[in-house]
Amino acid sequence: MDRTPDDRTAGDRTAEGGDIEIRGPETTEDIGFPVGPDRISGTVWHPVGAPRGVIMIHPATATPRRYYRAFASCIAASGIIAMAYDYRGTGESGDPRDHPGMRMRDWMSEDVPAAAAWCRERFPDLPHAAVGHSIGGHAMVLGHGLESVSRFAVVSAHVAATQRIAKRRERLRVGALPTVVGPVLCRTLGYMPGRRLGLGEDIPAGAMLEWGRWTRLPGYFYDDPTMHARERAGAVEAEVLAIGADDDLWASPEQMDALLAPLHRASVERRTYAPAELGVPRLGHHGLLRRGTGEAIWPDLIDWLSRDF
Repeated sequence: MDRTPDDRTAGDRTAEGGDIEIRGPETTEDIGFPVGPDRISGTVWHPVGAPRGVIMIHPATATPRRYYRAFASCIAASGIIAMAYDYRGTGESGDPRDHPGMRMRDWMSEDVPAAAAWCRERFPDLPHAAVGHSIGGHAMVLGHGLESVSRFAVVSAHVAATQRIAKRRERLRVGALPTVVGPVLCRTLGYMPGRRLGLGEDIPAGAMLEWGRWTRLPGYFYDDPTMHARERAGAVEAEVLAIGADDDLWASPEQMDALLAPLHRASVERRTYAPAELGVPRLGHHGLLRRGTGEAIWPDLIDWLSRDF
């Protein structure tokens, strides 16, 4: 979870009620779509000229869609529409205090499919692909949001069991957050104050508490019998690219492999990057999709995602 400055600026109001803004070569459009009684806020990046496809960006936990602006702009510069959004109870998709029962599984099984359905309905004549960061990748590994997608990439998505973290100091630090600090704050405040703690966006209590339960299981959500996760992953038929950083203390290559292992019917390609390869001092959990650290891999990633376009 990263904290990033809010650099969104308001655009001009269009006849349809969306916010349209020109930034460089692409046009951005603020959009919204319903999920049950709630509404999700998102942004679409339109390329100059006729688009050749659509790439959806399913975000990481506590990571607002503005974090992906540079990556989305790179997608649009490739002649492809990009779309990113905020999960319910985060960012501009509602106050976490108004969504106390919102769980991680709800983001995966409801928000991700709703975003994919919106893109499918808005751009029915274009081919679609998707990239999921962390929990966004989890959702697609479990088969959510894949109705119009034949290939997808997962970035820094892993089995997030605390006991699998190799370094003891990081294991203790990460373990305390979802199992001690998080539950106390959620029960006291009614939500997880990620911004105050420098951990990204505030998130609903339900999501924090479910994350804490899963981190104590050796197989993460694969060991939660209510998720039917292994069966769901085993039914996925798609081309999958899984990328990570070798200095990611959370999503180590071994933890990523554990997430991908049940994808028996999918074709999975793995890529692991070292900071030195990209000429940066550190990548970590968020660096591959961050401006200034991950840009060197974006052309290859976009090329892989758009092979069917």
